[in-house]
Amino acid sequence: MPEPSKIEVHQVSDPIELEKAFGIRHEVFVVEQGCPPELEIEFDDEATHFLATVNGEPGGACRWRKTDKGYKLERFAVLKKFRGFGVGQEMIGAVLASLPADAEYIYLHAQLDAVTLYERFGFEKTGPEFEEAGIRHYKMVKSPQPPEGGVEVMIFKLSDGK
Repeated sequence: MPEPSKIEVHQVSDPIELEKAFGIRHEVFVVEQGCPPELEIEFDDEATHFLATVNGEPGGACRWRKTDKGYKLERFAVLKKFRGFGVGQEMIGAVLASLPADAEYIYLHAQLDAVTLYERFGFEKTGPEFEEAGIRHYKMVKSPQPPEGGVEVMIFKLSDGK
């Protein structure tokens, strides 16, 4: 396949696009990785969905949803023929840009081969490796960023030994 010249990511706006996103996720997670279909569709009704197109062709999908902990990024899937061209990177950037300005706790469960990609966006592994749907993952949390144009100040109180 020729190298993609145009990758676009946008929030899903109609049922047809949503079905395209679901189709990509089904292909990657259920068919390719063997995830149970019922886990793949869990929480779809409460999520904000995204579709990535490559030269106009649907090639990737993902979503985020508000949880009791914060904002969870989920279900990042890129079709095999579009992997290695930056589709995942574009999706992460678009999803992060779409989150509410007050989103403080942003997290995800990263498959092992995607950890480095998420680290480029400021995510850090927290806790031990774990298995989810038969696939090894790490929980990753996005490091808080200092205010734009501001300076991050950290104050430590030292014990005086008394």
